[in-house]
Amino acid sequence: MAHSFRFLDDIALADLAFEAEGDSVEELFRAAPRAVLETLADPASVAATWERRITKTEADPADLLFEWLSDIVYWKDADGVVFHDAELSVRQEGSTWRLEAVLRGASVDQIAQTLHNDVKGITKHLYVVKQEGPRWFARVVVDV
Repeated sequence: MAHSFRFLDDIALADLAFEAEGDSVEELFRAAPRAVLETLADPASVAATWERRITKTEADPADLLFEWLSDIVYWKDADGVVFHDAELSVRQEGSTWRLEAVLRGASVDQIAQTLHNDVKGITKHLYVVKQEGPRWFARVVVDV
């Protein structure tokens, strides 16, 4: 399976925007947080000494993705961390979608890490999650 993301320079002038896509809803859920992680810091410069398990359910995959990305921002602020990676699985269970994830990172270290932006939140401005054929797409604007 493949996934990707790209930053959009011409979407939100005061904020940061990106599009993510994947061959499945799970691959989309891998690409979108990767963009958020890289917005915060270079993941290669961040150790994996901090870990948080996250489980979420929502009826709509768009709501689930929004909540998942918002959780990343929450833990960044609550524990003062940036992230190395996010391991996850997403599956549909009846009429709901379930995310199980492990978020890994380390406390912010301005010397050891390559820090980028301080993300304040994920916004609903221009937010889109859609499936086109077998591929899934999202557009996300991040408040920085």
